[in-house]
Parts: sequence; C-alpha cells; structure tokens
Amino acid sequence: MGRTADYSRQSCSVAGALEVIGDPWTMLVIRDAFNGVTRFEQWQERLGVARNVLAARLKMLVQHGVLEQRLYSERPPRNEYVLTAKGKDLYGVLITLHAWGEKHVYHDQPSGIRLRHRSCGHDLIPRIACGCCNEIVRPREVEIVVDTNRPTVGDMLSEEDAA
Repeated sequence: MGRTADYSRQSCSVAGALEVIGDPWTMLVIRDAFNGVTRFEQWQERLGVARNVLAARLKMLVQHGVLEQRLYSERPPRNEYVLTAKGKDLYGVLITLHAWGEKHVYHDQPSGIRLRHRSCGHDLIPRIACGCCNEIVRPREVEIVVDTNRPTVGDMLSEEDAA
C-alpha cells in the first residue's frame, strides 16, 4: 500500500493504532463512514481516490475489524461497509483530529465545517477526561508506566489475524 513505516517491532499502542489507521486515506474513509457513507462508489466520488487505493483501504479496515461488509445486492453481488464497535471507538480520535486541524492548520479560521454540541448548542471543543473520576486530564498529569515484558505491535496484530 505504499507505506514506508513498519511498526511491527514497536511495543507501543500509538504505533499499533498507526499500523491500522495511519496510512493515507484511511481516516478520511472512517470520517465518511461516520457521516453515513457505506458504499464503494460513494467513497470514490467523495474522496476522488484511485479505485485500487480505496479497495485496499476498505479491505484492510475489514481485515482489522474496523468495518464489516454487508451484502446489499445479490445480482450483481455488492457489499456495503459499516462501522463495527471497534470502528465506532475511533469517534473520539476523529473529533480531536478535527479540532487539531482547526487550530493548527486553519489557525482558528473557519474551515467550513463546525461540530455543534446539540445539548448546549455551542461549537464542540473536545477535551480528554479520565473515565474513572471524570476530571479533565492535561499532559503533565499523565504518568507513563512501562512494563518490561510487553508484546510488540506485530505480536498483537498476528494474534488478531489468527482469531
């Protein structure tokens, strides 16, 4: 798929996530899936990506359990792609990536896409909160604890493939 990075020897969750969703076009495919796109032709039209690249991304996302195929036509056989629970867990990543792009690419100028929080009616400003105490977490409040005997990304993904 044109990738130059190999994270398989890393022992890091970030590297593991990048192994699954870090290649070009993948997050845009996932973004569109959250916006209701389910069919190959819809993605191809919206993204303008080459058909072979899109096919490879969809295949990889299915292999990793981020999307699942569902048959929507038997004659001719046609599949649609829907987010799995694993795929839906990328929602926070997508929202914070959007906020980062607004701040650091568009420099807080309007990008033309706003995320409005329906409950309060204001534009969404995502924050990271602890799932146990609900406190907003800042980078200096996080301690990294490293286990000495930890599996590599390659170990974990090969186990996933075997399952």
